Amino acid sequence: MAFEETNITYSAQTISRQELRELVQSQLKLLLEQNNLEGAKALLVPVQPADIADAIEGLPETSQVIAFRLLPKAEAIAVYEHLDKPVQQSLIQEFKRQDVLDIVDQMSPDDRVRLFDELPAKIVARLLEQLSLEERQATALLLGYEAGTAGRIMTPEYISLKEDWTVSQALERIRQLANNSETIYYLYVTDAARRLTGILSLRGLVVAQPEQTIGEIMVREVVHVQTDTPQEEVARLIQRYDFLALPVVDTEQRLVGIVTVDDVLDILEQETTKDIYTLGGVQSGVDSYFQTNLLTVARRRVTWLLVLLITNTATSAVIRSQEDVLQQVVALAAFIPLLIGTGGNVGAQSSTVVIRGLNTEEISQTKAFQVIRREATAGVLLGLMLGIVVLVWAYFLQGNLAVAISVGISLVSISILASVAGSTLPLIFQNFRLDPALMSAPFITTIVDVLGVLIYLNVAQFILNLG
Repeated sequence: MAFEETNITYSAQTISRQELRELVQSQLKLLLEQNNLEGAKALLVPVQPADIADAIEGLPETSQVIAFRLLPKAEAIAVYEHLDKPVQQSLIQEFKRQDVLDIVDQMSPDDRVRLFDELPAKIVARLLEQLSLEERQATALLLGYEAGTAGRIMTPEYISLKEDWTVSQALERIRQLANNSETIYYLYVTDAARRLTGILSLRGLVVAQPEQTIGEIMVREVVHVQTDTPQEEVARLIQRYDFLALPVVDTEQRLVGIVTVDDVLDILEQETTKDIYTLGGVQSGVDSYFQTNLLTVARRRVTWLLVLLITNTATSAVIRSQEDVLQQVVALAAFIPLLIGTGGNVGAQSSTVVIRGLNTEEISQTKAFQVIRREATAGVLLGLMLGIVVLVWAYFLQGNLAVAISVGISLVSISILASVAGSTLPLIFQNFRLDPALMSAPFITTIVDVLGVLIYLNVAQFILNLG
């Protein structure tokens, strides 16, 4: 098949980004299988680096190397930064030594450090030795900071100005350094000791008079972070103030780098993924879904399942302790799954809302009582609405008023219990400086199961004795 027959029209109006990626991937795979390298090369010309990276990731490993080598050097560097870490590592193993050095040396320092974090120490040491002096120093600087901090994720590629410079001098400096800087939209003002004294936007610089000095037009109140500030706090600040970048200073207030919004988006995605996994009782991992070995998938999930398996034996123990009641009215057993299932869902909803509120800082420890009271009230309302429905339904199924009343009252009580537990336990965990997400839905569900069965059977016993 000639390439002209597989040509693609890249129109945002006629094809979605997902459809575009899938189309490029399928066509690229077909062309490589036919050894039509010129066609494959031409196919990738109008495609964005991020979409090329997605297409390459979907190819067999041998085809990934071929497709990557078809890219011009400048574009190959941009594409490489968008690839998943396992694919980056695989390509490093396949490249010739000089190919690797050319790509790694031209990467931005923060992206290079993230790659090095995933590579074996021997390979990192070898690559560091071969980098240019400037890039080696920049990379060593970032690697010296603790993982998960602003210092580790920042880039030293920024533009700094001096207060006594004129606007004309500043514009000339920007022209000289623009191609080697991560962003030019924010300009940072430092003194002779590199201490951060102010900030200026490119817009502010352009609209100023050429003879004005930077000190006259800059903003002196600068929002900044320390090198040891957790990356989650950095992300929240950029999100809160709608920044494109945030300056990072050391203990002596010297400007050492900036964190840009593209890095923050990656952080927010990682943290959200981690919280979702934890809420589901799954250990988080860095690999994508299809790149994760099934044994690894099972290992990450089995830990919580074993804990829940053991704790669920408490539910069986409670049921065994109330065998007399169940033997007296066998119909009671039919509603146990309904009650504990509903209670678990109510608790999961409550915990999810509270954990999300804690992560976004909408909920704090100072509002703990207000949160618990609010969730308890919600539990009462939910319990009454659901309890009335299930009371009527239970009477319709069994024709036993005592059983129906037991189920209805129990559901109200369990809903209140679940709402209080779901809101209280994450707050307690955070108070002890633990991740609130550890008090995840599966764990709260197990607690509600045990206590819910206990409440139900005791309420039933009390009502039956009255009868």
